[in-house]
Amino acid sequence: MILTVTINPLLERRLAFEIISFGYQNRNGQEQLKSGGKGINVSRQLNRLDLPNLAFTFLGGNNGKLLKEVISSEYINFTFVKTHSETRDAILILDKSRNSLTSYFRVNTEVMESEVDEFKVKLEKMIQNCEIVIFSGSSPDKNADTIFPCGIRIARKYDKISVCDTYGNHLKDCIEAGPTIIHNNIQETEKSLSINLGSECEILDYLDFLYSKNVKQSYLTDGANDFYCSNFDYHFKVKPSKVDSLDPTGSGDCFVAGIAYGWHNSMTFENSLRLATSLGIANSLTFDTSNVSLTDAELFSDSITIEPIGKLMKTLNVSPR
Repeated sequence: MILTVTINPLLERRLAFEIISFGYQNRNGQEQLKSGGKGINVSRQLNRLDLPNLAFTFLGGNNGKLLKEVISSEYINFTFVKTHSETRDAILILDKSRNSLTSYFRVNTEVMESEVDEFKVKLEKMIQNCEIVIFSGSSPDKNADTIFPCGIRIARKYDKISVCDTYGNHLKDCIEAGPTIIHNNIQETEKSLSINLGSECEILDYLDFLYSKNVKQSYLTDGANDFYCSNFDYHFKVKPSKVDSLDPTGSGDCFVAGIAYGWHNSMTFENSLRLATSLGIANSLTFDTSNVSLTDAELFSDSITIEPIGKLMKTLNVSPR
């Protein structure tokens, strides 16, 4: 089983209009409630890939009750720690005439120290019973900043695969804890760590730095642009298929789900990378977040270019003859 951990979940209130007139009243919007938060998105995508998983999160207040109902309606297996504070929510406005989606986020949840402690105790028990644990998304406040680094260390303690996809003040501590796999957006990494990654040389040096911290695989994506990754100390440049994106929200979460799928199914590094990239591309072509079929993803696989940089890896054929 795969465990996803989301400490800053989101209740999405989506309003869809056939056409929006700016500066005027817009009526008859169709409302839909959706579950959000990066780890929950990963769980939704893992479900679509038929990979058993459990989502672990915080929920609180009326928004938490609503989000609990929404997650259940999406058939996502989950458990949670209750917070005294209200779960954050966001309003997403879809203008169908322009194929545009605009998001407005409210303030983050405040998490109490006692709630963080309860979360960590439950997290250790769940990590012992999972194959892969995925730490995804932002941290809501300073008290919660310790959860991901703690969870990564627990995963190392029990020899579990850990995947870290986060940003913000706690990213440095997450790296120091030594996750097995790390995925980041390049802009978020620069802002979180106060570093420059404007050149290929700087990016490769950063990938080497992550390897020195016991990170086995690193992925530094850049939206629809070419990006870099590493498998141990081997470096690669990836050129994704060029498409007309509608909404990239959740593409990074699809990417992470693809990497986890590859590890679970013992896929080669290149095949896993190709699948993860394809899932992210396919996700960007719809307003439905992190809900891509393998069939849709495979449409882009052959048009993705993966170029080794520096020394070359050897792929061994261990199939029986």
